[in-house]
Amino acid sequence: MNDNHFKFSNAVIGLPVIFVLFLWIVYWVQIRFDFDFYKNGIYPRDFYGLQGIFFSPFIHENLEHLYNNSIPLLVLLAALQYFYPKQTIPVIGYGILFSGLITWIIGRENFHIGASGLIYVLVSFIFFKGIQTKYYRLVALSLSVILLYGGMIWYVFPDVDAKVSWEGHLAGLLTGFALSLFYKTPEYSKPIVYEWQKPDFNPLEDPFMKHFDENGNFVNIEKNEDEMDEIQSYFHSDTNVFYVITKTESVDNQENDN
Repeated sequence: MNDNHFKFSNAVIGLPVIFVLFLWIVYWVQIRFDFDFYKNGIYPRDFYGLQGIFFSPFIHENLEHLYNNSIPLLVLLAALQYFYPKQTIPVIGYGILFSGLITWIIGRENFHIGASGLIYVLVSFIFFKGIQTKYYRLVALSLSVILLYGGMIWYVFPDVDAKVSWEGHLAGLLTGFALSLFYKTPEYSKPIVYEWQKPDFNPLEDPFMKHFDENGNFVNIEKNEDEMDEIQSYFHSDTNVFYVITKTESVDNQENDN
């Protein structure tokens, strides 16, 4: 794999900006017209509360809640779109769906709202997928995510903050990990192919290989033109061994045979 896979596009900026802008529009409508959107959040184990699976990521309690979720979303969605463009939409869609469903199953009997569940999906997916690929740029991305948002891990445990939906955070973490296993990226794990491993490799034309004989010994090939005319070169395609035999050696072999 080469770095040409990572290409900047308008979506790298447009997707996170549009997504976050929509959250702010929803919040503006909520306070402008005094709507109680929190009632459209996830209410666990209640049929009516199932609607919150789709609506809750776009509903926030107050301005601080919205702001704290907006910054991570801008960063993580941009990183996801740039490094995993083919998986971006499925990770967002299925991340919202399955993290919401898990929250509906395990959550406390209260309304669960906010995009923090999706943030945990993104953090989890980017971290685990980068480690799984073993590709140095994506591993570096995983470590960067941990440095920025590693402290979030404490909010998947109960009783850290009564106002925080740790169930939604835990659901997002588990969903992101599951999606990282489900979406394979074989292009990231292709082995490195060196020049000498390629089918069209010719050691006769390689400036390094021609300095060695078939036994791996260094050979001084700095000869004048008359001496170079006396060299016969043979390349054994099956073993990738380069032989250098001079005419003098050939004559000696013929005398021995006689």
